[in-house]
Amino acid sequence: MSAHTDAGADEAVLDATGLKCPLPVLRARKALRDVPPGGLLRVLTTDPGSVVDFRAWCDASANELADWRDDAGVYEFLIRRTA
Repeated sequence: MSAHTDAGADEAVLDATGLKCPLPVLRARKALRDVPPGGLLRVLTTDPGSVVDFRAWCDASANELADWRDDAGVYEFLIRRTA
């Protein structure tokens, strides 16, 4: 699991592959603290339950789930941090 700044100035990437619920969401919440308001956090997971988890967490935290996709069992979430 690692977080690093991506090529985009306001995008960070969190690799949470191999982690099970609730760890991907907990790690994303922590990583989002380092993302400026309006910036993006891209999260990679392999836990199928993360689809429901990230939707619920974004709704509860008022952060925007801008996009998500399933790429052969690797789930990718794009979360925009609110102000």
